[in-house]
Amino acid sequence: MSFIEQIKKRAKENIKTIVLPEAEDIRTLQATRDVLKEKYAKIILIGNKQKIEGKAESNNIDISGAKIVDPENSEKYEEYVNLLYDLRKHKGMTIEKAKELVKDPVYFGMLMVKDEKSEADGLVSGAIHSTSDTLRPALQILKTAPGTKLVSAFFVMVVPNCEYGENGTFVFGDCGLNENPDEEALSEIAISSSKSFKQLVQKEPKVAMLSYSTHGSAKSELTEKVINATKKIEEKMPELLVDGELQLDAAILPEIAEFKAPNSKIKGNANVLIFPNLDAGNIGYKLVQRLGKAEAYGPLCQGIARPVNDLSRGCSSKDIAGVVAITAVQAQNG
Repeated sequence: MSFIEQIKKRAKENIKTIVLPEAEDIRTLQATRDVLKEKYAKIILIGNKQKIEGKAESNNIDISGAKIVDPENSEKYEEYVNLLYDLRKHKGMTIEKAKELVKDPVYFGMLMVKDEKSEADGLVSGAIHSTSDTLRPALQILKTAPGTKLVSAFFVMVVPNCEYGENGTFVFGDCGLNENPDEEALSEIAISSSKSFKQLVQKEPKVAMLSYSTHGSAKSELTEKVINATKKIEEKMPELLVDGELQLDAAILPEIAEFKAPNSKIKGNANVLIFPNLDAGNIGYKLVQRLGKAEAYGPLCQGIARPVNDLSRGCSSKDIAGVVAITAVQAQNG
């Protein structure tokens, strides 16, 4: 059974309700149809009911099982205006500004997820919004999870016909959010990514802190950052299998690790790859996705109080449906 089929199977065991605020995008509607057909989550679409239903009908997409909520006509509108005002008044939020923001489907969706009386368990956005337009309201409304110092992003990469990682399954972090993390931030990204791997793949994480150097083969500020981040991880979470700094080949190829890093704790069997900055992470995941024909699920978020996941604006309806399944499983642990 593939990674995503396993995720869908787990999602079906405890059905959660996921909010999709980009409801006028055809990919979102196609994903809604597919999720409802496979019955691994309930869906709430946010937006103008007439426009959403009209777009679905004109494209012959059955979304009849989804709930559609129009912010401006919702009985929760005033309640959510006051909630947003209370959450952000110390940052200069006014009632007038809150009234405008709550009409925005992403803000309204986040408030639904925040609302303990609402049936919403998580949210997926990003097909037509930038990462910042998805994550800004998430951080303003939902805040960070208890004990979390940093919100970061990761991808689950599933590489076909691949013997490396966990039968071709990896977590890549951070490929979507933190531009140039310092050694403390890099250590937090690695720890969060290891927990995400354990939660979603249900296997022991083996974390490689990537660099252009392996165990001192080069020396610079860039390599020192990765070395120091690795030391911090070992101090914070001594039970975690982690090694760095490692070049990519020494991280995932046992025969190369034996030559370049004979004392490595992960011995070329890394399944969680931590990139030193966003340039490397973004380029890395897209290379694997496009040249390796990998399935790329993300950017998924870690460190937010409730499950919220971003999408690449180049995503397909299949990608959205997969991220909905992942978000549903994350919500089971919330």
